[in-house]
Amino acid sequence: MINNLLNYIVWSPDQAVIPGFDRLRWYSLLFALGFIISQQIMVYIFKKEGQNPQLVDKLTIYMVLATIIGARLGHVLFYEPEKYLSNPIDILKVWEGGLASHGAAIAILIALFMYAKKTPGQSYLWVVDRIVIVVAMTGALIRIGNLMNSEIGGKETESDSGFVFARDTEEALETLRLPLQKVNAYKPSDRQAELVGNGIVPVNFDIEVVKGGFEEKDLRTAIETDVKYILTRFRSSQKYLAEDPSKSLDYTVSDQGDTYLVTIKTFGKARYPTQIYESLSYFFIFLILYLIWSKYKERLPEGLFLGLFLISVFGMRFIWEFLKENQVDFEDGLQFNMGQTLSIPLVIGGIILIVLAAKKGLKPPKSDI
Repeated sequence: MINNLLNYIVWSPDQAVIPGFDRLRWYSLLFALGFIISQQIMVYIFKKEGQNPQLVDKLTIYMVLATIIGARLGHVLFYEPEKYLSNPIDILKVWEGGLASHGAAIAILIALFMYAKKTPGQSYLWVVDRIVIVVAMTGALIRIGNLMNSEIGGKETESDSGFVFARDTEEALETLRLPLQKVNAYKPSDRQAELVGNGIVPVNFDIEVVKGGFEEKDLRTAIETDVKYILTRFRSSQKYLAEDPSKSLDYTVSDQGDTYLVTIKTFGKARYPTQIYESLSYFFIFLILYLIWSKYKERLPEGLFLGLFLISVFGMRFIWEFLKENQVDFEDGLQFNMGQTLSIPLVIGGIILIVLAAKKGLKPPKSDI
């Protein structure tokens, strides 16, 4: 695995592309970039196959709407139906998270049917076969966006390799009723001796506190009570950290002149960076599909690429789900989680499409017609 080569990483990137400008976030940028790049690739494909490239703008609108609406409704219906159906207005709060790729896939297939029906000269399967090439690439970028958001991570590796997701705890510490300047999580270089190979790895948090009228003894009292509470009682901390609630907090306070520097020594849980695994898988699938298209183009039997896409993307999704943490509690009692269960019929559908496409075979080159 990739993470065996990296030892462990304390992962806590700034979600904003430009620090201090929170409106532009990595996830949003990568999501939009996926559609922008996809649009340009589709223009190239349309031109190469003698189609009107101006139709790509119309196609893009269908794709964007289908992806957002389908992914949101997919999460609502597949993962948390009771929560959202009891508060339907919350369905519109996309910024709070909750998107499902299976929902997006279903919605895209429906939207492309509507597009093809209104577009003479382009059959449904012809359009879908070209779209899936760029969907794989967009999926790769979206998974990197998930990584930047520290979401959809993996299970514990139970080794000293992996990612410790510390952003949620940083944000919790930033709510302390102290005049904070900065909170920073990092991998300490002087605690290697504390690694024992069980996936519980050293993590430090530096907290800068403005002195003001603060006495050091008051600061220590706040640290020993409030910080200890956050590290042991918050759900996010329990999920990603391994602070022992029965032991006193291990910390130091140093006078920095106008500020105090509080260094918290705790432990985190190393997890699989499944966002990276999925992203690399989807990008590799994109390259393979694109290279096959560039060689055969219009000679390809309709349905072949859709079949390859469904088998490869959702087949890999099924595999990586074994390393991913469950998104909702009810999945804990299932043999296969929701992501795997929804992938099975899509993979089966892909197999059927490939069998049907194989019976048709490659179309003859234009010069031979």
